[in-house]
Amino acid sequence: MNISDNLNTLLQSLPSHVTLVAVSKTKPLEDLKAVYNTGHRIFGENKVQELVSKWEALSKDIQWHMIGHLQRNKVKYIAPFVHLIHGVDSERLLKEIDKQAAKNNRKIPCLLQIHIAQESTKFGLSDSELEKILSEKETYPNIVFKGLMGMASFTSNLQQVSEEFAFLKALYDRAAANMETFDTLSMGMSGDYELAIAQGSTMIRVGSKIFGERNYS
Repeated sequence: MNISDNLNTLLQSLPSHVTLVAVSKTKPLEDLKAVYNTGHRIFGENKVQELVSKWEALSKDIQWHMIGHLQRNKVKYIAPFVHLIHGVDSERLLKEIDKQAAKNNRKIPCLLQIHIAQESTKFGLSDSELEKILSEKETYPNIVFKGLMGMASFTSNLQQVSEEFAFLKALYDRAAANMETFDTLSMGMSGDYELAIAQGSTMIRVGSKIFGERNYS
């Protein structure tokens, strides 16, 4: 199957309320154009430099999502155009995004990343940090709080993955009760998106199922 066939097969299998972010990291422009030519406009990158270079090279109607860990000193490079930042994992990062959004006369949509995995290497906020940020949301006038994001443990234990997604969904529901701008729960990637959707995900980040395996060389 080619890239456009992969994409269409995946899209046809998704419920209508689930948004697909085509994760194009490490992939050449030709591959992104193949996806673009099917009509898909939502792409995700995890490195700022690659995101900026692809934004410069490709059509300006693409919605670019920053899905990787974002360093504060790099926010300024994507602030003029980024459509959604998935991995906001600290107050300091939030403050920098707010500052750079103001400089660009924008309100930047963000997802707050919650630490739900067993691995300590994964980034994310705790329940109490989330609560604190949302209670102080007025101090970030240039951010639109769109919802939550989380990454499950990298494990073959599907029960554990499912429980981690269920935990995040419960957290999202509690937070959304007081957040009119919340409409997105981003969880699920190529290996676990079906479990994530079953637990309430509204946005999935899928790369290899569309583009094939990545080349890191």
